[in-house]
Amino acid sequence: MPGPGPHMMYALGSSLGLMSTSNGRFSPHHSLAYAINAFFGPDLGSFSEWLTSTLGFGHSFGSALADVIHDPFFYIVILGLPLSFLYSWLSRVLLQRGFLDSVSGVPLTRRQCLLLISAGSLSHFFLDHLFEENGHSSMYTWILSTGWWKNRAPVNPDAVVVVGFLCASLIGGFMYINRLKPSKSIKKQTSQSVKLIVIIATLYCLWCASQIYWVNPRRAAVGEEADLGVLVFLAIYFFLPHTFCIMSMNPKDHFDMEQLPI
Repeated sequence: MPGPGPHMMYALGSSLGLMSTSNGRFSPHHSLAYAINAFFGPDLGSFSEWLTSTLGFGHSFGSALADVIHDPFFYIVILGLPLSFLYSWLSRVLLQRGFLDSVSGVPLTRRQCLLLISAGSLSHFFLDHLFEENGHSSMYTWILSTGWWKNRAPVNPDAVVVVGFLCASLIGGFMYINRLKPSKSIKKQTSQSVKLIVIIATLYCLWCASQIYWVNPRRAAVGEEADLGVLVFLAIYFFLPHTFCIMSMNPKDHFDMEQLPI
């Protein structure tokens, strides 16, 4: 599975993009909290297992902890709240002592830390699910199972119509929302575009699921493509963590607030 380097470089690379596009609302404090959790977060259990085995006592506890913590959701449920207090306190200390810039001059709140912890955990498994267990992880196996591998996939006319209609609706709807008009609100257009994508993606997944799980015998939903698995995987492990990162950004009015004394 991926080691420390890929996890941290993926998270920090994404963070730099968010820092640049947000003009500092996603600060170095956000980036550090996100990257640490993307790397070390869910592997905390594995580290405890190694530590207890090295010290020679508590190995059963360390092994049990590793099994529970190394999970994209249990890590958030079990350690999310206590770690959010810790990271918020560390953010304040780093800012007050001048070790790490915050641009806006305010430390991370506990809510922001919880969002970043959640984002880091999901981003960690974005890489783990793809590159662990020699490509035979349960998630990756399920993704591939939503494709058609028996023989040459048949091209069903109804699939062509449904998928073509959904894709055309996505492109047409996006163009309509972002059409040229006298008064434009980027925030409103973005919100409407996101809703459009979510609606089309949901309908797309329902179509795929109906052909894979509800029709007997099973039919090829979109030729040989594993679209259902890919869309679900991307929604949970790519788009959701980046949404959490965006939600954790400092509001614009923070730049007008009185900064902490350094």
